[in-house]
Amino acid sequence: MSNDSDTDELLTNEQIHLVQSTFAMVEPIADDAAVMFYDRLFELDPSLKSLFSDDMAAQRKALMSTLKVAVKGLTDLDSIVPAVQQLGARHSSYGVKDEDYSTVAQALLWTLEQGLGAEFTEKVQAAWTEVYMLLAGIMIDAAQSAAGTTESQNQEGAMLQQVSNVETGQFK
Repeated sequence: MSNDSDTDELLTNEQIHLVQSTFAMVEPIADDAAVMFYDRLFELDPSLKSLFSDDMAAQRKALMSTLKVAVKGLTDLDSIVPAVQQLGARHSSYGVKDEDYSTVAQALLWTLEQGLGAEFTEKVQAAWTEVYMLLAGIMIDAAQSAAGTTESQNQEGAMLQQVSNVETGQFK
């Protein structure tokens, strides 16, 4: 990243390392992790199931591929921001609402906790939460720009507050 980048130093090297190293632990069980993620997501909010096609195998593969690109790109955020913005705009067109990002965060963190077991430490949880909040914020901003919404900061702030208040213990 260039030194004058807006995305420089948004994440620490330790956060990036924790997210990348723990994602590497999940990759061998990618499809199982994706099944757990979507099961938990639909358990938390059954209405979200209507946003997906019946081909959940393709959706699981797309989720894990997207996560892989995002996680690998954390060392050069500027390189992935345009794709993250496009993803946010696309999700908006599918009917994803700002508040859905909080539910996704809960399902993601729960899935990571289940998949990583003892490796899902407080530092790992904090790193994943920070990364998720950053990327979700970019997606929400892009979705609202695409929709012409001007309430971005208020809605994003509320979502980020919800995500930051999530405690691992509530996932058990």
